[in-house]
Amino acid sequence: MEMNYNNYRENKSKEAKEYQDFICEWMAKNYGIVMTIFSSKKYQYNIGESLQGVEIKYDMRYEETGNIYIETGEKAKPRNGEYYPSGIFRNDNTWIYFIGNYNELFAFSKKQLVKIYEREIYSRSIENNNTLTSCGYLLSKEKAEKYCIMKFNLKENI
Repeated sequence: MEMNYNNYRENKSKEAKEYQDFICEWMAKNYGIVMTIFSSKKYQYNIGESLQGVEIKYDMRYEETGNIYIETGEKAKPRNGEYYPSGIFRNDNTWIYFIGNYNELFAFSKKQLVKIYEREIYSRSIENNNTLTSCGYLLSKEKAEKYCIMKFNLKENI
């Protein structure tokens, strides 16, 4: 399981980083917004995912499920015990989340995502994901569109 999980995690990390690069390029080309994404664990832990307080998440299953996944806890590898606060509950400089796929991107304020969790407005809670390394909640496309700050169609250039 350990070796399989490490390969799985490495592949997902690569896909997530490529998506991050795609969004950074798309935002720079279309809106003139340049984001500085930190790649080292030191800066990610001490400051956040980016200098500007932006976190970019690739929801690889959004097209298939019609739901956006919001992470609230994580484990470095499958194990028993509690989750560490992550995503919207991490204490860092993040104030805005970009979450989506290569067709659609939703922008949410971190505060709004915390309120959705606290008020249980989400569509469904996920206690353990398939790899037992993440927990969070799902927002249906309809709720994502209702609560997001902005939605981008990534197939269109402005």
